[in-house]
Amino acid sequence: MFRPRVIPVLLLKNNGLVKSVKFKDFRYIGDPINAVKLFNDLKADELVFLDILASKENRTISLDFVDKVGNEANMPFAVGGGISRIEDIEQIIKAGAEKVVINTCATERPDFIKEAAEVFGSSTIVVSIDVKKKVFGKKQVYAFGGRKSTGLDPVNFARLIEDMGAGEILINSIDKDGTMSGYDLELVNSVASAVTIPVVASGGASNHDDFRAAVDSYASAVAAGSMFVYHGPRKAVLINYPDPADLKVMF
Repeated sequence: MFRPRVIPVLLLKNNGLVKSVKFKDFRYIGDPINAVKLFNDLKADELVFLDILASKENRTISLDFVDKVGNEANMPFAVGGGISRIEDIEQIIKAGAEKVVINTCATERPDFIKEAAEVFGSSTIVVSIDVKKKVFGKKQVYAFGGRKSTGLDPVNFARLIEDMGAGEILINSIDKDGTMSGYDLELVNSVASAVTIPVVASGGASNHDDFRAAVDSYASAVAAGSMFVYHGPRKAVLINYPDPADLKVMF
C-alpha cells in the first residue's frame, strides 16, 4: 500500500539548526547532527537540509556538513543552498546526499535544471518553489531565501521546471511558514494538479490532519519544520516524528 513520505525540513544558519516564521524571526534550535541522530532513532522517511544564507553569501552548503550528515544518517537526505554548478552537485552527491534542492538558480537559469537532470538523472534534482502573496493576493515565486520576488507564477514555473527535467517539487508557502496554521492547500492543489512529477507540500503543518489534507490536495509527500522540532503550546524544543504504525493509520 502506498504511503506518502513524511519529511522533516531543517534549516541551517551559521552551522546551527534554526526555525523561522514566514522566513523571518529565526530561532536557534540546536545542533543539526544531533537532530540527525534523533531522527535516525525515530525512523524518519528522509530529511531535507537547507542552508538559508548560501545564495545570499554566494556560496554552497558546506561539503563538510554534508559529509557529516552522510556518515550519520540512516535515511536518504537532500540538501540545498547556493547550488548553481554541475560541480556543486557532483561534490554534494559524493559527500553522501541522495538529492540536491535547487531554488534561486532554478528561477534565474531554468536551463541549469535540464543540464543537471541530464547529468545526474531527474530523481536527483528537486526544485524548491517558495511562494508568497503579493499585495493584491496574487501569488508569486520568490528567490534568495524569500527576499526577492521573481515575478514568476508558481503554476507556470512548476510546469517549466518539469519540462526541464526536475524530478520533484518542494512547494513552500512563505506566508504559512512556521505559523502551524495548516498548508496552503490551494497552492498545493494548483501546482500538484499541473504537473506529473511528485510534489512535496511544505509550510504550515501542525498536526496529522494537515498531512491528510495535503495528500487529499494531491501532494505526493508532506514536509514540516516546526511540527518536528517543537512540542506543546509554548513551543518547547523537542525533536519528534510520528510512529511508523501511526503513519500507516494516518494515510
